[in-house]
Amino acid sequence: MSDLFTPDFKTASYWWDRSPPEDGNDAAPPADCDVAIGGSGYTGLHAAVQTARAGLSTVVFEAEAAGFGCSTRNGGQVSTCIKPSFSALVRRYGETVATEIFREGQASLDHIAGFIREETIDCDFRIAGRFHGAHTARAFDKLAAEAEAGHPVLDTGAYIVPRSEQHREIGTGSYHGGMVLPHHASVDPGRYHAGLLAGARSAGVQIVPHCRVGQIERRGDHFLLHAARGTVKARRVIVATNGYTGRLTPWLQRRIIPIGSYIIATEPIPPEVMDGLMPSDRIYSDSRKLVYYYRASPDRTRILFGGRVSLAETEPRISAPRLHAELVRLFPELKETRISHSWGGIVGFSFDTLMHCGEHEGLYYAQGYCGSGVGMAGYLGMRLGRQVAGLGDGDTIFSRIPFRAPPFYSGTPWFLAPTIMAYRIRDRIGA
Repeated sequence: MSDLFTPDFKTASYWWDRSPPEDGNDAAPPADCDVAIGGSGYTGLHAAVQTARAGLSTVVFEAEAAGFGCSTRNGGQVSTCIKPSFSALVRRYGETVATEIFREGQASLDHIAGFIREETIDCDFRIAGRFHGAHTARAFDKLAAEAEAGHPVLDTGAYIVPRSEQHREIGTGSYHGGMVLPHHASVDPGRYHAGLLAGARSAGVQIVPHCRVGQIERRGDHFLLHAARGTVKARRVIVATNGYTGRLTPWLQRRIIPIGSYIIATEPIPPEVMDGLMPSDRIYSDSRKLVYYYRASPDRTRILFGGRVSLAETEPRISAPRLHAELVRLFPELKETRISHSWGGIVGFSFDTLMHCGEHEGLYYAQGYCGSGVGMAGYLGMRLGRQVAGLGDGDTIFSRIPFRAPPFYSGTPWFLAPTIMAYRIRDRIGA
């Protein structure tokens, strides 16, 4: 193509068109509060809703605009995904713990559906189902075996679609068939975050955007948060920064791998073309180690296509052509379709590929969603908020599994480039 980008091309999240980040304000935080929360994404706001509704004065600090991170940058796919297999978790923790982990994965999807319904948030949430494409014949055989055996814990309803019938799900011949997971969902993450933010404010939460916390100091039974616009005394502190966790909390930083994920949105696509490419209107992913995830926009006018396309972190104008090439590999019909938006965000991975929630030296935290944060971040934020509020149902299995850090890691993932290269090779040869 002579011109890959539309004239109004933006290096910003597509979701911000309808739900733009709020302008900052210079309001000072209060001198003291019961609960201070760092991070205004799904985790922090769900925790804040719980503590505020329990009668605790709650303040949310955000270094940027509210929701600046991955809560408004993701692809809007909601799953029950737990990265390790059930058998791997049984070997690691035993069958009882493995079962609890997978049940909480399902609970995370149930929670977001129930919360959106009960709070009447208008955010295009729907149970769309997922088509998970097999990128090799070997991958299809593995998916078929999984579907035949059934999940040991969840009633996933998953079923196999052979290559000869996959045109009913997706208009590409690049896959060797796939699996449908009918309970997975989609959402407009920007509108979801905006509704969550409004609900938190309605509950009495004070949001303090553009106010970075530079130091957290423990003083006996309370903390002092030294922020850009003042010092706040807080009896409880929640760290809800996930992939954006930094030097402020070094213990957490050593346990999180920040990994960039990048997304493009196409210019409007004719309805008849969209109907041919995505006839079932699901969310989509594939069996690669370096997975691609994509979907139609809620109004079915565009395709949003995301994944990891570089060894090191990059910027949207560089990632966009690479993602477009992969999109065209799947859908050659889109060769002349231009890109209207390109953006990225930082995903927080843990070394055991599980999410974690708990308390360390008085600081409460939930993070490490490993790409499943649209549902899990809100769910664990809710659980954590109930723990901090002293309510009886805040316990979660993710507070009871070890949250380990390897030696010689301080938060900079020096190993990321060789790992991605190895995954690329495995994807290429179908290993």
